[in-house]
Amino acid sequence: MTGLPGRSMGIQEIATVTGLSKSTVSRALRGMSTVADTTIDEVRRVADELGYVPSSAAAGLATGRQRAIGVVVPVIDRWFYVKALGGVDAELRRAGYDLVLYNLGGPGGDRDRAFRRSMLRHRVDGLVLLSLVLDETERAELELTRHPMIVIGGPAPGLRNVGVDDVVVAAVAVDHLCGLGHRDVAYVGGQDEAGMNVAVPWLRRDGFVDALAARGIAVREDWILDGRFSFAGGADAGAALFDRTRGAAIPTAVFCASDEMALGVVLAARRAGLEVPGDVSVMGIDGHEYGEVTGLTTIAQDPVAQGRVAARAVLEEVDGGVAGPLSASPAHLVVRSTTGPVRLQDPPAA
Repeated sequence: MTGLPGRSMGIQEIATVTGLSKSTVSRALRGMSTVADTTIDEVRRVADELGYVPSSAAAGLATGRQRAIGVVVPVIDRWFYVKALGGVDAELRRAGYDLVLYNLGGPGGDRDRAFRRSMLRHRVDGLVLLSLVLDETERAELELTRHPMIVIGGPAPGLRNVGVDDVVVAAVAVDHLCGLGHRDVAYVGGQDEAGMNVAVPWLRRDGFVDALAARGIAVREDWILDGRFSFAGGADAGAALFDRTRGAAIPTAVFCASDEMALGVVLAARRAGLEVPGDVSVMGIDGHEYGEVTGLTTIAQDPVAQGRVAARAVLEEVDGGVAGPLSASPAHLVVRSTTGPVRLQDPPAA
């Protein structure tokens, strides 16, 4: 079955071949969640065979939409952002929408350009914000657009968000370490200098402290360090924790609020002559692919899936759906070789 040369077949022809209504075909071509995946696949197969080419411009004229979603990222070189962005893009392409990327460029970037001018000049139908907290001026500028908005990452006041429950995730990590007999546990977190949602680090730290307190374990202030949510920051924090020239005790386990920091702590431990996990256990959060290669224990999340969920949610709202609540994204413990039972101390000499 092929389309006629020089002629782009329309929705009516697809409806005739598939036996579906034109409205169902239209929804299927847009990948809407109200249409079964098998129907979407069948409609797209027939559309390809007929040579149907959707026109974004025509769709925009007919519906008043641009068939484009804006995605705002603090920076574009962090693992979580790249993965989540890939999930958003995959879902938008599936629905026949374009992705318009707004990169804030980190702490030295021009947020005013993005929020005050660019987003209002470039017309989109909705916005996905990756791990951002907006100030009052930025929020007011975005509200002028009346676009549906959703955040991937930590919670932002007044906006729906897609992400893990950071307090629960930290508690799962503490349960794992305490279950191995660890009571001297340090935490590496801090703020991400690239602009991650500030709520995420605080929630993970609070979850860590509260979970230990529930077990009657006090947290030493000098064992809560800033790792800047980066590999280098984790290495620096680990070097400070394992500096035995200070004569201070070192922890038997370190929980890090990201896998990148955890990998830095593992490096610092080995540089200090410590065995991992014999002398010190180390774990993180994320599910970074480097963690699998290096044997890092982690609480794994799926930012690609989170991106897909966020894209579907904003598209449903663009299509007139109700902006209902979203459940916390799944996360699960992955035990590998960087955590193990606490090493028993040798008894004192008689």
